[in-house]
Amino acid sequence: MNTPSKPEDIVREERAQLDFSKSMSYGDYLCLEQVLGAQKPLSPAHDEMLFIIQHQTSELWMKLMLHELRAATAAVAADHLPEAFKMLARVSKIMEQLVHAWDVLATMTPPEYSALRPYLGPSSGFQSWQYRCIEFSLGNKNAAMLKPHAHAPARLAEVEAAFHAPSLYDEALRLLARRGIAVPASHLERDWSQVYVADAGVEAAWLQVYRNPQAHWELYQLGEELTDLEDAFRLWRFRHVTTVERVIGFKRGTGGTGGVSYLRKMLDVVLFPEIWTLRTSL
Repeated sequence: MNTPSKPEDIVREERAQLDFSKSMSYGDYLCLEQVLGAQKPLSPAHDEMLFIIQHQTSELWMKLMLHELRAATAAVAADHLPEAFKMLARVSKIMEQLVHAWDVLATMTPPEYSALRPYLGPSSGFQSWQYRCIEFSLGNKNAAMLKPHAHAPARLAEVEAAFHAPSLYDEALRLLARRGIAVPASHLERDWSQVYVADAGVEAAWLQVYRNPQAHWELYQLGEELTDLEDAFRLWRFRHVTTVERVIGFKRGTGGTGGVSYLRKMLDVVLFPEIWTLRTSL
């Protein structure tokens, strides 16, 4: 019976694999020096590290979300639905991850936040260009939301591109039409920068799909992927509201918004309206 190797023997045997002086290491691949060096608290408050990491990690998740959303929208436009389904499912899971991230920030009490708030100046999550691209990609278009990015031309160009492009839902409706489902012409070719307006004809198109899932299985599955996506997005928004109210109450946001009052208005925004209203008609 072989005697288990001692720890020092294991290290000796693996020594060739422990020397990364001439090859790429884990830290090199992930650029950890830059990532872990990006937390630069401005206040003496202990809790500022939590505040910074919460928002930096959220931005990283949003970067992945945008990567998947853009690819999923392109896949829907190209009739590659299996690929789109996988990407949209991933986006929903990312949103679930972001929902739970609020649980960590919610451990910050009002006095702890008050200690670091003066150091934030006018900076605010309201100014996140990635979040704005996500909202625009999902169809919540608002020209006023371009202004917070006017000071950074490169970022403004990216946000404007999302603002003027067809949303995921716009491409879904064009797909329905290509598959022989009657969709009002007003919703197939329009100014994509305008606010989406729900239409009875669009609801009728989705009802045709939902009343005969077997005949329109991929479109039916697309409808449910969109439902999952908006469901997760609503939870993300709601958890944001409750966390902000718990930490700062009804104070105005650092970026000048109404804080909780503004966030509560966002809860009423419906991204894919006919996907929800059709359920009453079934």
